[in-house]
Amino acid sequence: MLKRLFTATVCCLILVSTAIQAASKLPTTKQNMASQSAMLVDLDSGKTLYSEASDLITPIASVSKLMTALVVLDAGLPLNESITVDVSQSPIMQNVVSRIRLGSTLTRKEALALALMASENRAATTLAHSYPGGFDAFVAAMNAKAKALGMHNSHFEEPTGLSSHNISTAADLVKLVKAIQHYPIIGELSTASSRSVTFQHPRYSLAFYNTNPLVNRKSWKIQLTKTGYTDDAGHCLVMVTKMGHRNVAFVALDSFGKYTHIADATRLKRWLTTGKVSKVPDDALAYKRQKRLQREQLAAPQDNMLAVP
Repeated sequence: MLKRLFTATVCCLILVSTAIQAASKLPTTKQNMASQSAMLVDLDSGKTLYSEASDLITPIASVSKLMTALVVLDAGLPLNESITVDVSQSPIMQNVVSRIRLGSTLTRKEALALALMASENRAATTLAHSYPGGFDAFVAAMNAKAKALGMHNSHFEEPTGLSSHNISTAADLVKLVKAIQHYPIIGELSTASSRSVTFQHPRYSLAFYNTNPLVNRKSWKIQLTKTGYTDDAGHCLVMVTKMGHRNVAFVALDSFGKYTHIADATRLKRWLTTGKVSKVPDDALAYKRQKRLQREQLAAPQDNMLAVP
């Protein structure tokens, strides 16, 4: 009896071990991506599971707001304090339209939530204006934080990402995501599907919704998210989520089409969990080739100048 029990236990352990080993292996076929650059990292082991042009420096649009949130929390400012909606020190915000009224008030936590989940630019800029020393001190703190995290290919000019001079790489953004793991409130606020906020002076209420549709899908367990889009940056997506049995950080930058960055996340999840390769639409691949050609053309004159004796 004991012998049979021992044999059964050993067999179960072997099966479990074999399953874990099989799950830990990466697919041998390569999944193509629509994004210009992408990176997928196992947060538990630190292993890079997928990488394409991960050191490509590119505008990151509203993904910048992750650094904005980090700087706000590092300052230790009271989250329940009411702050006034203000964009006066930010030149790029002067003609930006928003439903949030200038001069009204909300709590710092609400501004943080709206900047993260709804990508609200006035909320992000207001956080910078209420920082000790004001807007310029806040931007300086963003760059100091990037340097401290080893994000050597990153630079920030303002807190929203509207500026094309807010730049980074997929590899640098993975470093940012790893740092954010120590700030659970960023994950909590960024993954809410919706939020209703009541402003004061004057009093009015507005409903806001998450810019990442995946937070509403039961098949995704998202612990952190930030989307971004400008003409220069394309569509961008950063997430901490589960793919298979792994806790992963996912970054996709400069995707073509409104939902291509979402589709890239789905492609990588399917590839990682099943080994199956998904097709990338031809128009997305054409956009990717066009952007690569543009980068090569821009780099060519510099290379020629360096080659002159």
